[in-house]
Amino acid sequence: MSHAPVRRIVIAGGGTAGWMAAALLARFLPPPGTEILLVESDEIGTIGVGEATVPLVAQFNGVLGIDEPDFVAKTNGTFKLGIEFRDWGEPGNIHFNGFGDFGDAIQGVSPHHYWLKLHRLGERAPIEDWSMPYAAARRDRFAPPEAMRGEAAFYKYAYHFDAGLYARYLRGYAEGRGVRRREGRIAEVVLDPETGNVARLRLQGGGEDIAGDFFVDCTGFVGLLISRALGVGYVDWSHLLPCDRAVAVGCERRGPMTPYTRSTARAAGWQWRIPLQHRIGNGHVYASAFISDDAAVASLLDNLDGAPLGEPRLLRFTTGHREKFWHRNVVALGLAAGFMEPLESTSIQLIQTGLARLVELLPDMSFDPVLIDEYNRVTASEYARIRDFLILHYCRSRRSEPMWAHCRNAAIPDELAHKIAVWEAGGRVPLYAEESYQEPSWVAIFLGNGVLPRRYDPIVDQLGLDQLRGGMAQRRAAIARAAETMPDHATFISRACPAPVPA
Repeated sequence: MSHAPVRRIVIAGGGTAGWMAAALLARFLPPPGTEILLVESDEIGTIGVGEATVPLVAQFNGVLGIDEPDFVAKTNGTFKLGIEFRDWGEPGNIHFNGFGDFGDAIQGVSPHHYWLKLHRLGERAPIEDWSMPYAAARRDRFAPPEAMRGEAAFYKYAYHFDAGLYARYLRGYAEGRGVRRREGRIAEVVLDPETGNVARLRLQGGGEDIAGDFFVDCTGFVGLLISRALGVGYVDWSHLLPCDRAVAVGCERRGPMTPYTRSTARAAGWQWRIPLQHRIGNGHVYASAFISDDAAVASLLDNLDGAPLGEPRLLRFTTGHREKFWHRNVVALGLAAGFMEPLESTSIQLIQTGLARLVELLPDMSFDPVLIDEYNRVTASEYARIRDFLILHYCRSRRSEPMWAHCRNAAIPDELAHKIAVWEAGGRVPLYAEESYQEPSWVAIFLGNGVLPRRYDPIVDQLGLDQLRGGMAQRRAAIARAAETMPDHATFISRACPAPVPA
């Protein structure tokens, strides 16, 4: 067994996953010590549905040393403070999952317990009134946290951007640090007859085969290396999350430049709205068992802000993930690893965390199975926790359409059932390892969908009612005042990071 270092890494496929991998690996394994080669074909388009992100992506860019204003401008980007949910739970309902909490704990107790007591007493202000990201988002305002003071500074933000432009941006970064790109379609994946590892890639049209020590599979749903060549199976979660198709189209931007993603529930799924500087990205995620493709396209086109820019693109998917994300000398990223509907903008997050895990467990030529098993264990757990959070958006809905009734009546994973039971019993959210979403996000979805616990923390009753009402009112007013000091989102972008005007 050789413990020699991996000297040649081959990334199969480009797009967001491929160029994120190339950029990060070049950062930690710079050539010429390690040779990094990316193989992609201009003939193969990218999916491009993951234009919204979560705050973790700022850490990725920071590790690479990327200048934020330059990145936002060159990717047609805007800023994101959270996700607004419309008509989830029931038609007319609006709630918000912001990138921040609901304020500091009071006497060691999370503030939503104090809100619960006021709610029981008949006060109907939504929990979002104590969320700094929501206060800014509802006013279409934005400023980075470092520009704010006191409690108003405790929030995070993410981005909306053109995924194709982001891949191009990272390509420039990676190639500037020695990554080589090879144009071509992969015709065959050749295995080593002795080890069963991937030995090389054979491209269409002949020429020299591309040999490597370690391979990163970014070939999309097909999984040319991890699935077709190595035979790794797929964990199908469509019985838990029935949406299996999406149709996407851009449209002209009209109205204010909103600093948040919008998700609007539809009869058999939901529609996303992602504002960029010069257009709006839109898509309809739906369950094909409950609506036809034509009807889904018509629903999307009927609910655009402006004129469509091009023809809608159809995507078919199966929610779930590979049985192994890393097998032998191949690790899968992006769509080759699995797919979770983009309800909470986790596609790019899963690429990023997969890469971070890979850097932590960098292989040598022995490809130690202990490290590979650990990578697979942690990654599978992360997928499962995101799965449960997505299911929560559906399983307590009161909408009457057949798809929503199906989700309401379907069995749910034991871990999620335990979470719901603990929440309903006492307003607490038990968290497992590898949770992507912490207590405030779960609280936002529970309360936003009208899932109220049977009791609040009894410590709340130690605070006098007048003091409780006064203190909570002061907090809400302070958040509103802070939001009013922020610049308009469009104004902030025009000053800090305007994108080039498209031809």
